[in-house]
Amino acid sequence: VQLQASGGGLVETGGSLRLSCAAVGSSLGYYKVAWLRQAPGKEFEGISCIDSFANSHYYGDFVKGRFTIFSDIAKDTVDLIMSNLKPEDTAVYYCAAGSVPCVTLLSATHQTDNTYWGQGTQVTVSS
Repeated sequence: VQLQASGGGLVETGGSLRLSCAAVGSSLGYYKVAWLRQAPGKEFEGISCIDSFANSHYYGDFVKGRFTIFSDIAKDTVDLIMSNLKPEDTAVYYCAAGSVPCVTLLSATHQTDNTYWGQGTQVTVSS
C-alpha cells in the first residue's frame, strides 16, 4: 500500500490548512490511519489517529482542539484539518496506516512493522 499526503504549504500564524491522505492500490477503509509529524532535529510526534471500525478518534495532548481528523468515505481519504496554527507546528507531516492499534500508530516510525507511510508534506507556519 502506498500513501500520498498532500495539502501542506506556508501559512501565517493563526492560519489553517487541510492535509489529505490517500492510498494507492488499496482503500484506507481497511486500516487505522494516523497523522504524525517530524520537526527538524526532532523525533516523530503522533498527532491524531482514526479507527473507523471502532468509530474512535485519538489526539495528541498538544492538539488541544486545534486539529480534527476526518475520514472522507466518498473520496477515500483521511484528512487532517488544522486551525490556529503556530510556528511550533512547522514540520513535515506524514500519514501512516496499518492494522495495528492507533496507540501503536501514534508512536510509530518508518521502521515500525505492519505500517505504511506516505512521503510527507511540509507545513511551515510563519511568525
